[in-house]
Amino acid sequence: VAASLVTRSRSIARFPLTARDGVRRPAGEMEQQDDRDKIFLLVADLTNPEQRESALLELSKRREAFADLAPILWHSFGTIAALLQEIVSIYPLLSPPSLTAHASNRVCNALALLQCVASHPETRTLFLNAHTPLFLYPFLNTVSKTRPFEYLRLTSLGVIGALVKVDDAEVINFLLSTEIIPLCLRIMETGSELSKTVATFIVQKILLDDMGLSYICAIAERFYAVSTVLSNMMQILTEQPSARLLKHIVRCYLRLSENPRAREALRQCLPDSLRDATFSAALKDDVSTKRWLAQLLYNITTDPPPSS
Repeated sequence: VAASLVTRSRSIARFPLTARDGVRRPAGEMEQQDDRDKIFLLVADLTNPEQRESALLELSKRREAFADLAPILWHSFGTIAALLQEIVSIYPLLSPPSLTAHASNRVCNALALLQCVASHPETRTLFLNAHTPLFLYPFLNTVSKTRPFEYLRLTSLGVIGALVKVDDAEVINFLLSTEIIPLCLRIMETGSELSKTVATFIVQKILLDDMGLSYICAIAERFYAVSTVLSNMMQILTEQPSARLLKHIVRCYLRLSENPRAREALRQCLPDSLRDATFSAALKDDVSTKRWLAQLLYNITTDPPPSS
């Protein structure tokens, strides 16, 4: 359907919108139709190697303003293949690290369009069923701290973040079958503050799902891998405070405390900085995080009622 619309938009573009089919249309409607025609033309340009770079830039700028862009991208012939071609073409630049700012910006424009597809309810399941997120994992596995690599990791995290933002067990089930948790844990320890925040948000959303909590707490090694990284992050926050990052960490700890085995472990390994007044000033105006922290401390200091 979208492919036929692209073809139609090419023919429409040759005629003035004011008198199409002999009907004079209101100015607002004409502008709307004109914008749609431009979008279809830009999507068609993605399959043209000579026009692709400029089309990527324009579409990434307009993606928020065009609600139906994701289905058009997914169902247009060759479009997703073109976006994946952009991604795999820079794999050779990952090791040894030789990614330039220009190459990073270009592939991040492609990733922004994939994020649009990942966040749309019509295309999210199709995106997962095609295992498209796996193409991003080599980017998350990089360790170079240069700006092009940091931007690449952050934008890739944004695609995964868009998937988990909506509570969907299918998304969590897919992610648990991949290596997303170890990849996020590494970024939580070594990334920039913004990358750490997005990676921690992804782990938080996995934990908030019952299946995700059970998965992480099922084996001691998994629990301690997560809790050790969270503890290391708390140590850094005592020296470099970040209210936004602290909020996500506290929420992760609170969710872990809702699992009986994890709760017992947290009684021993919860950082002292969360037990004392270390972050009182940082949380002064954050009502929700203060409430989460109070509930966390209550959970690990109070024995649950015996099950009947």
